[in-house]
Amino acid sequence: MKQTLTIILFLLLTSLVHSQIVIDTDYCADVKSVYLSNSVNELDPPFLKISEPGESVEQLLLRFDILSPQSDHLRYRFRHCNAEWHPDDLEPSEYFSGSSDGSINNYQASFTTDKEYTNYYQLIPDPYNYFLASGNYILEVYPYEYPDSILFARRFCVYEEQTDIDATVIKPSGAYGNINRDNEVDVGITPRRGSFLSLQADYYRVVVQQNRRTDLCRELAFSGYSGNTIRYDWQAANVFPGGNHFRYFDLSNLWASMYHVQKIEQWGGETFAFLQPEENRSRKVYTQYNSLNGGMKTNIRDRNNPQIEADYVWVNFSLPLERPFLDGNVHIVGELTQWSLGDNSRMEWNAKYKAYTKRMLLKQGYYSYQLLFLPTGENEALTATLEGDHYATPNVYTVYVYYRSPGARYDRLVGLRRVTNAR
Repeated sequence: MKQTLTIILFLLLTSLVHSQIVIDTDYCADVKSVYLSNSVNELDPPFLKISEPGESVEQLLLRFDILSPQSDHLRYRFRHCNAEWHPDDLEPSEYFSGSSDGSINNYQASFTTDKEYTNYYQLIPDPYNYFLASGNYILEVYPYEYPDSILFARRFCVYEEQTDIDATVIKPSGAYGNINRDNEVDVGITPRRGSFLSLQADYYRVVVQQNRRTDLCRELAFSGYSGNTIRYDWQAANVFPGGNHFRYFDLSNLWASMYHVQKIEQWGGETFAFLQPEENRSRKVYTQYNSLNGGMKTNIRDRNNPQIEADYVWVNFSLPLERPFLDGNVHIVGELTQWSLGDNSRMEWNAKYKAYTKRMLLKQGYYSYQLLFLPTGENEALTATLEGDHYATPNVYTVYVYYRSPGARYDRLVGLRRVTNAR
């Protein structure tokens, strides 16, 4: 591990500056299978309700692997961010009751796996401390000896229940969108009785995110009042492409091909899984089936502890097409690529096979994802090109309500609600 960290220090320029927007990023190639979730359910997003006096403190569960059999002293810290995910100027003592960093004390070496690794896990924060300020946060993990060399960063949110949020997913009702392909998310927020919140719309920012896509996260425009409710309706930003059910594959068994796995081979001590070729679903009939909506879950069929007994596999993706796109790129998007539209998710055109291809090192388990097309120069990827858009697709929308009155030093997250159009 010491040698690995030396290489990391040589390669990384990971000090986050205040001008940067922080996204979920793995800065070290040896970091794999990072999960940050609510501790009650590992499939839930990392959202925590701020603790009131006398309430038990909610915690996050952090899990990850480092591809080394030797454990190292790792630490974590969190920073407060504004509504746009820029680190703000709050001091740690202003947003947390104790120290804003701590040690990761729980780890185990992999057992009977071809690729050796160490699995780390930690409940955050410790049960004796709590968050003082709501809002957006970033969690950073780093080696004890080198606090400026971040191994990875993950977003999470701490929210207050100061508002009642009325959020509905309907077919587009105005001049925007298509009733068969799109979802419209209309939102009304009402300050709770006894709260400190004003009805002044300028103090609020309402953001809606589809599934957990960071590129499909939009701020809604104020549309008017209905009594004590502030409305955000019938604008272009309210309309989201419906998309399609997430594709998925099952790597739980390396002795037999599971769902969407064409074959499994071993070469030179490494395991390779070849998925069935992907297809362009944009013109296919909509078919409903269950998936993890872009999530992933470690799993293994013939062992007892998937966290340390699941192996790592080189997974090969392919998308056959007659010709490559000249005006954009194809990306594999889901938790397996940190929902990013970067190098780690971009597929490459292989002229020999007339296909877009991608190889990833993934832990055994269950993975769901979409193939998105990102036009050149754009920030929002399209589902229509390769997935197709359907109103009936069961998307999950998260509504974030931020509040900042004049003179306030940070953006409070005064309400959070998840809503779906699933029937």
